[in-house]
Amino acid sequence: MIYDVITLFPELIQDYCSYSITKRGIDEGIISVNTHNPRDYTLDKHKKVDDTPYGGGDGMVLMCQPVFDCYEAVEKKENREFIMLSPQGETFNQKISEELSKKEQIILLCGHYEGFDERIRLGLNPREISIGDYVLTGGEIASLVLIDSISRNIPEYLGKIGSCHNDSFSIGLNGLLEYPHYTKPREYKGMKVPEVLLNGNHKEIEKFRKEESLKRTQKRRPDLLN
Repeated sequence: MIYDVITLFPELIQDYCSYSITKRGIDEGIISVNTHNPRDYTLDKHKKVDDTPYGGGDGMVLMCQPVFDCYEAVEKKENREFIMLSPQGETFNQKISEELSKKEQIILLCGHYEGFDERIRLGLNPREISIGDYVLTGGEIASLVLIDSISRNIPEYLGKIGSCHNDSFSIGLNGLLEYPHYTKPREYKGMKVPEVLLNGNHKEIEKFRKEESLKRTQKRRPDLLN
């Protein structure tokens, strides 16, 4: 999987990707994460990429030319998805994450300031995705959410692919919330590990986990049961 992130702050992406499982995935060649800065493509000698909005109003708007030229300079694979991170887009979820993990390349466009010149949407026709009903200062955090989530669905990325197939919202749990987990010690401050998890009966353990998954979903996200 190749990720190409169009961002005014490439350091934010690069720093995150130099840690933990993301770094291991890059080091092992399972994913690659490239950054592209529109400032490198602006025609303005001061590297300006934004300007005041026509019609007045607060904030600054990202200009068309640097974004268009930056996007067009990205080397593109045939099996790709071009995504604009936007609070106006479809809400990201596990189903979309699994769908996108089948792509060969994901190009992510991060906004900043007041937003994009509308002609970026019209001319480049990206798929717009939101990570929730709230607004962030920039799209970098949202793009990292997608990179992290999508990559987890790629074989070998987590070491054990089963680690993601039984996560909350995943296929393995039929889209429900994950069951509770326990580890040593068996008892802590009067709280004991359920006995069923200690007896080695895998059929009973599976039944227990399914029941707990249903209970937790019913209590916390009953909408998922539909």
